Amino acid sequence: MKGLEEQLLGRVILTEKQELEAERIKLMEDVTANKRKMQQLEDNLLYKLTSTKGSLVDDESLIQVLAVTKETASEVSEKLVVAADTEIKINIAREEFRPVATRGSILYFLICEMSMVNVMYQTSLRQFLGVFDLSMTRSTKSPIPSKRIDNIITFLTYEVFKYTCRGLYENHKFLFTLLLALKIDTDSRKVKHEEFQVFIKGGAALDLNAVMPKQCKWISDMTWLNLVELSKLPQFSEILNQIPRNEKGWKLWFDKDAPEEEQMPDGYHSSLDTFRKLLLVRSWCPDRTIAQARKYIADSLGAKYADPVILSLEATWGESDPHTPLVCFLSMGSDPTNQIEGLAKKVHLECRAISMGQGQEVHARRLISQSQNAGGWVLLQNCHLGLDFMDELLTSVTAVENPNETFRVWLTTDVSEAFPISLLQASLKFTNEPPQGIKAGLKRTYAGISQDQLDVSNLQQWKPMLYGVSFLHTVVQERRKFGPLGWNIPYEFNSSDWMSSVQFIQNHLDDLDPKKGVSWATVRYMLGEVQYGGRVTDDYDKRLLNTFSRVWFGEHMFTDTFAFYTGYKIPKCKSMEQHMQAIEELPLVDSPQALGLHPNADIT
Repeated sequence: MKGLEEQLLGRVILTEKQELEAERIKLMEDVTANKRKMQQLEDNLLYKLTSTKGSLVDDESLIQVLAVTKETASEVSEKLVVAADTEIKINIAREEFRPVATRGSILYFLICEMSMVNVMYQTSLRQFLGVFDLSMTRSTKSPIPSKRIDNIITFLTYEVFKYTCRGLYENHKFLFTLLLALKIDTDSRKVKHEEFQVFIKGGAALDLNAVMPKQCKWISDMTWLNLVELSKLPQFSEILNQIPRNEKGWKLWFDKDAPEEEQMPDGYHSSLDTFRKLLLVRSWCPDRTIAQARKYIADSLGAKYADPVILSLEATWGESDPHTPLVCFLSMGSDPTNQIEGLAKKVHLECRAISMGQGQEVHARRLISQSQNAGGWVLLQNCHLGLDFMDELLTSVTAVENPNETFRVWLTTDVSEAFPISLLQASLKFTNEPPQGIKAGLKRTYAGISQDQLDVSNLQQWKPMLYGVSFLHTVVQERRKFGPLGWNIPYEFNSSDWMSSVQFIQNHLDDLDPKKGVSWATVRYMLGEVQYGGRVTDDYDKRLLNTFSRVWFGEHMFTDTFAFYTGYKIPKCKSMEQHMQAIEELPLVDSPQALGLHPNADIT
């Protein structure tokens, strides 16, 4: 870790204090030359001493060498003393920028550790250094060194966060963000190692028969072991005695639906910071740990880290070049083909797609060769079925000279341990899963809507119905994370369902008879039985979809009192900016009730 830190420090100084780094390098060269000169003189003197015959005082050449050696040694010694003083000054100036290098080192090794979570999460040092250098270039300049250092660290951390999260599956993004906050706080001594261990392990290593007996029957054995381990920390040393003294208060707090939002007993609410509250919540209510961890992330890193990173294919394409493949990791209902082809049309480029499999390598070679010469994109789908071709693909993309500037190769693949690491480390990686949470899902949906699409109809029903379909789309996808509680059978609801539903609503409103109004029976049938219901095979799942359609879609959705659930209203907005602002105000953590589930659905 220190080796990378020194390498990054050199890059920082080379960018921020170029003359200082140049002076340091020149100083090192001068010191090396002077030391070499001293060695040569000593070797020469030793040779003279050993080769002289007779009296040493009679050898004039030896006396002359001695005089020159003495004089030169004195000069070199003075230079080395000056060099040592100069080196100290330079190192003091360099050390000022060490926090940037330390943060960079923490970020890179965390990214590398993510490959233990999923073998596809491979990032090369070259890729990281590209983001590191870009952060120094783009971060806000300041003549005050401390302010400049803060600007670089803030910009670098968020850039690496966005760059990494773009290539992670949704269920791993929160893990990465929490580890990022913990590693930064551990390095800055805000979180001690023993506190980190309590958070990770709790009381799992303890034996119930070897600890203080449980004094309250309603506390589970595992919770008691967690509390025993927690009591070893100075802030919680008295907690095992406080619980029986204030049993009613602790029981009342423990029984709340969201204890992390309530006042903690025995003064802990005011005496603990966010992380120590997280330790307390983790020990008492493991099922509420994630909700409190989000608060800790927002408090430690900033609110923007608690928000999900919304994929922008156009921005990802903008970062690429003809020698850099773009790889999408597939999951259920997240095929990016439509978005990639849509982006190609938008930027007026041809996109040629081919699904990999046995014998498809010949066609893939031809398409790549044509596009490298004539321009355009190549989309190779399901590359996990053509792994033998991947090494050849990397060579043909990276080694080709002077390809057309518009050439790009897009790949989609499932997770495969046999997928070449070299290709992953040379590519830009992204996932196309719906983000977790209603707020994030709506933000992503509306990020793909233009102002022209929002204004496509003048009817007052259009914008609320568009929002209603978008909310339904987010909910049906979000329920998947609850497994069989969400849907009896997992379905591949994706963006094409939303697009076809929106197109139907638009067509229906275009043909609307003002006297008759919206045919809600038709709308509910199309959403519950055709657009989304067409994928559903289970009777109870179909009944649920039809219930959503019946309860959420009707004339009542245009009233001021309508809400999908408490706090989830249809915004009365005209512009895209206003819609995005309204979505931004939605809760960061959703109650299962907002998805039509029982509050206990969150208990894992």
